[in-house]
Amino acid sequence: MIRKKVIITGAASGIGRATAIRFANEGYDVCLNDIQTDKLKEVKDELPQGNHLLLPGNYAEKKTILQGEKIINQSWGSVNALINCAGLFEKTNPMEMEIDRWRSTFDCMLNGCLLMTRLAVKFMDKGGRIVHVTSIHGSRSEMHASSYSMAKAAINQYCRSMALELADRNILVNAIAPGFVNTPMSIVEGQSELDSAWFKDNYINNQHLPLRRAGNPDEIAGVAFFLAGKDASYITGQVITVDGGLTITF
Repeated sequence: MIRKKVIITGAASGIGRATAIRFANEGYDVCLNDIQTDKLKEVKDELPQGNHLLLPGNYAEKKTILQGEKIINQSWGSVNALINCAGLFEKTNPMEMEIDRWRSTFDCMLNGCLLMTRLAVKFMDKGGRIVHVTSIHGSRSEMHASSYSMAKAAINQYCRSMALELADRNILVNAIAPGFVNTPMSIVEGQSELDSAWFKDNYINNQHLPLRRAGNPDEIAGVAFFLAGKDASYITGQVITVDGGLTITF
């Protein structure tokens, strides 16, 4: 049986890691991309046997994309799915944020999505699936998260636009907008925001988070796997919120 192929960015930790493990356990060959090379190798070692590939480097840089094209062409020849999980979050007052840091947020997330999409589509001659992991911050605001929120909102719209552009090639493009998820990105100054009194007071105790807990990376990975599968064959251009009911309370 021919194994399906998936590229996963941000695969060294959090949602990306969980997604890589889920797809590999379901029989996919996985191309792992992240800037954290050592952790990326550790994730690959966790995967069940398969023709898995390592693509270390910044997915917003041309050299990483060129290397990806080379190794995929040599080892696979085709790609069935792309799951973009890479991201960059920095809590900073937008009036004080250095312009270089502002630009790096957009460069990482927007340019990375664009370049990696171009790479994957080159190998999707028989159709495929693209899933961008964005955030509920793409449709709601939070103090000191303006660059992150704007970048995620832009990716949501990019998803809709690319769904139109690629529909005639049978490439479906969707996004997942998670709420609070237990990942390394939730750690601020050495402590997880999700364990803080602030989080419990603002989201758990006052029932703004109906399920009364943060999500797990595996739960986001499950939605990504669904969107890449045959049961999602009539879904494209959608941003699917996975937030434990958080946004229905605002």
